Amino acid sequence: MVMKKRATGDGARGAAVGGGARAVTGKKKRAAAGGGELFAATKKKRVPFDFVLDELAEMEPETRPMFGSIAVYVEDKIVFVLRERESAPHDNGVWVATTREHHASLRGELPNLRSISVLGDGGVTGWQMLAADAEDFEEAVRRACSMVLRGDPRVGKVPASRRRR
Repeated sequence: MVMKKRATGDGARGAAVGGGARAVTGKKKRAAAGGGELFAATKKKRVPFDFVLDELAEMEPETRPMFGSIAVYVEDKIVFVLRERESAPHDNGVWVATTREHHASLRGELPNLRSISVLGDGGVTGWQMLAADAEDFEEAVRRACSMVLRGDPRVGKVPASRRRR
């Protein structure tokens, strides 16, 4: 199987020709060489639930490692974290970047949306999640992706580090 990489901003993701799991690389190091740029990728991690990247492809999402998971950015916003880990498996799935004020209205469209137990000592945080073990997981995640594609302001946050720039 041949791995093709497509650079998207600071990150890159590879799509295996003929299907298969995707890999994500961390930030890239740029070096001028012979008038062009060389990209030296850092460590790779398999992207769980990579259909999310397919759904958002027209927006050229960027991926970055975050807390042992994969963060998905669209433009200047973090929109999702894709989590599939052995620790706290009940929190595996797609984490949705939102704020508390939007929880109720989002649950109207994503009824299985819930709080993440590994965050905020199990209390309610701005982040919510679609659990990987839910019956309608893929359907619900595709609905959340549609919200991002439509520019729904309830999904996505500009990280504090980017707001200061």
